[in-house]
Amino acid sequence: MFFLTVVKNKAYFRRYQVKFRRRREGKTDYFARKRLVIQDKNKYNTPKFRMIVRLSNRDIVCQIAYAKIEGDAIVCAAYSHELPKYGIAVGLTNYAAAYFSTRWRCTFF
Repeated sequence: MFFLTVVKNKAYFRRYQVKFRRRREGKTDYFARKRLVIQDKNKYNTPKFRMIVRLSNRDIVCQIAYAKIEGDAIVCAAYSHELPKYGIAVGLTNYAAAYFSTRWRCTFF
């Protein structure tokens, strides 16, 4: 019994196709993104909206977006640092701030 050694020669590297940049960086799982973004086939030409919540140490950002060919389009965004302007005195990074910032600003959508 013998083993074949894998030879990476010039023909291998000539035909090699690199993966997408965001996949190589580990930022985007395109299989999961496809399931998240694609609208049902019986809903003609209607965007599929999704809510994106991003947490940082100082702020919470809530966005409503939908996918387009050119890239995702953000319809509206709400930030927790806007809450004191509306008279809500809670911390800016806790659960209540996330609830209020989504309810307060994105209801106008």
